[in-house]
Parts: sequence; C-alpha cells; structure tokens
Amino acid sequence: MDSGSFDAYDVPADPQGTGHSPDGTGCRLPGVPAPRALATEAVHAGRDDLARQGVHAPPIDLSTTYPSYDSRGEAARIDAFAADGAEPEGPPVYGRLGNPTVARFETALARLEGTESAVAFATGMAALSAVLLVRNAMGLRHVVAVRPLYGCSDHLLTAGLLGSEVTWVDPAGIADALRPDTGLVMVESPANPTLAELDLRALAHACGSVPLLADNTFATPVLQRPVEQGARLVLHSATKYLGGHGDVMGGVVACDEEFAGRLRQVRFATGGVLHPLAGYLLLRGLSTLPVRVRAASSNAAELAGRLAADPRVTRVHYPRIGGAMVAFEVVGDPHDVIAGVRLITPAVSLGSVDTLIQHPASISHRIVDADDRRGAGVSDRLLRLSVGLEDVEDLWADLDRALGTAPGPGRVLREAAVANR
Repeated sequence: MDSGSFDAYDVPADPQGTGHSPDGTGCRLPGVPAPRALATEAVHAGRDDLARQGVHAPPIDLSTTYPSYDSRGEAARIDAFAADGAEPEGPPVYGRLGNPTVARFETALARLEGTESAVAFATGMAALSAVLLVRNAMGLRHVVAVRPLYGCSDHLLTAGLLGSEVTWVDPAGIADALRPDTGLVMVESPANPTLAELDLRALAHACGSVPLLADNTFATPVLQRPVEQGARLVLHSATKYLGGHGDVMGGVVACDEEFAGRLRQVRFATGGVLHPLAGYLLLRGLSTLPVRVRAASSNAAELAGRLAADPRVTRVHYPRIGGAMVAFEVVGDPHDVIAGVRLITPAVSLGSVDTLIQHPASISHRIVDADDRRGAGVSDRLLRLSVGLEDVEDLWADLDRALGTAPGPGRVLREAAVANR
C-alpha cells in the first residue's frame, strides 16, 4: 500500500459527555453531584460555591501558612491526616498540606475523569514518582509497563531511580509478567510519541487486582475516561492540554479516595506540591478544554490526511479516537523539516494553543536506549506534531514549505498510513 492509503477517523462530537459513573450504571458516586455534560463540568466543576461567596472568578490563595489559636485542634487534624491522608476538615494548616486554590483544580479534574478524587503535583513526573513511592512503601516495587511511554517516564522506571524494578512487555504479556510484588501496571494510550492505542478494558482485566495506571495526557477526558474502562489510576501531565497555553507546569493523578490519601501523604513528605497560581491557571484551562481539544483535533485530522497523501511522507500515525497529536515519518532528513518551519514552533512539550513540532529521537525520547526506542516504534525519521488552533491552511502551508527541503521519494517502500500499530 502507498502513502495515500490513510484510515481517517471522525473525532467524536461529544465523547464522555454524559457524566455517568465509572461502572456504567449511571448511579452517582458517594458525595458526587448529579451528572452533567462534560462541557458543563469543564466550566463549573470546582467553582460551584463561587456565587454563594459573592464572587465570579475563583480566588487565588497564596498563603503558605494559616494562623490558628487552637493548637490542640491543629494537632488533632494533623494526626488525622497522618492516619489516612484525608484532607483536613476546617481551615487550611500549611501550604505543603493543602491549598484551597489547588483543591478547586483537583475537584474539577476528578469530576471530568469520573473519579472520587484527584491529587495535584508540581509536574507530571512528580505525580508519577508519588504513585511509585506509594506502592514501594507497601513492598510492591515491581512494575509491568508497555512501551512506548513518555521518555522520562521510561527512564524513571528503567533506571530504578526510586527503587522500582520494571518488566517491559507487549500488551498480551501483562498477565504472565505479574508477580506477588507487582504494584502497578503502567500504559499510555494514545502513546507518546507513536500514538499507538491500547484496549484499556482488556488490559485492566489482565491486571487482575493490580492497579492499572493509564497516562491520559494525549487524550484528555474529552476523548476518553480510562476509569470507565477499568483503570484505577489516571495520570496527566497537566502542563499539556489541561493548562493548554504553554505557561504552567503541573501533574495530577485521578483515582479513588483511598489511593488519593496515600498520594497526599507522599506529597506532604516529599514536597512536590503544585503552586497555587499554577492551580488557578490549570482550573482556568479546564474551562475551555473541550472546545480546545475538539478544534485542535479537527485541524489534526485534516493535516494527518494531507500528510498521508504526500510522497515526502512514508507513514502517518493518528489515533482512532482522534486528538490533536499527529506523528509522521519523512523520506528526507527530519532535522531539515524542524529547521524549515516558520509558523509552527520547533519546541518540546505539547497541548498548547499554538502548534509545536519536535524530533522525539533527539529530544523527548533521547533518554531512552536507542534499541528500546526503535523497538517501540520511535524511528529516527519520526516527527511529532502537536496541532494547535491556527487556521489549518496556514499550518499546511508551513509544513509544505518545510517538507520541501527534504529530497524526493526515491526508492522508498512506503507503509500504509494507519492509526495504530
């Protein structure tokens, strides 16, 4: 098949917009308000009390500490937190223990992902580190993981920097890789950077009682909610689509309240807290998340189709669930394409309102062993495009110029341009 064969998939018009409970029964989770559409939740979750307070925009609480004349009461609340990690009742105690502005973002993200709770951290890697530390503290140091993952996630697991041991498997090998000390199964779907998709429901079944952690950074809850497919933990680099403007860093884990309590205890002990201003910006970013993801996804689907038909491109990766990420492999030197863009920004990261392009083998996945990287489908000619909100014709004109710096197709065996591998 030549590069003109491209499996195009419609971007869902309102995926996961029903607000149903994760078990699919439609029943409300304890303490969770009545279901609302995803677009409504994105605007209102975490802000429901504002009108009663006589304000419209969420306040930013920048205090690091909070006065209290009741030291016995403070001691009791700290003891309660030490017992189970539950958020202390009453006024805040200390910024490392919790912050009201950050709590609003956590509430909103949990509502969007359909979980009981969410715990925010300074970065996505801090969030993943906290998950590993929670399991390590229980003597469950073994992790089963499927490549590809984000390069730094791969490195954290492979290097054993937190005392974890990892077994890398194909999706079909998860059940056989589980051990008595397995504390976690980690996957990313769509994966960074190949956009390979996994059957999360089947993987969750293969995990048995071991928690499945799904990195949902690329899809966001607009396109999929992993807990509805059996995942117990949902990881986001909030720096990306949740923030959405390239001006804030953060990470968050959506999960049940029991696991959230353990994460809060690790966050308190290690200090990987999210700054209140970052919490404010992330909450603001959530309000436009559905609109941004759908608009950028429309652009991405159009560009993926054009790239698949272009003789200068050998393969296009675009997920069946849609999304704003496109990966493509070029005939010529990918570094020439990076150097040739003018409107598109050549930079790491993704999920901003503007379009970014990068070469994973040189940057985001450089830290992964070259053989492991290529074995996971991250070829040296692969480019990753995070499509933004610009006019699609302007984006294509810029890509067309940049691809023009590459040589002609020559004698290249072109693969079918398919969504996942």
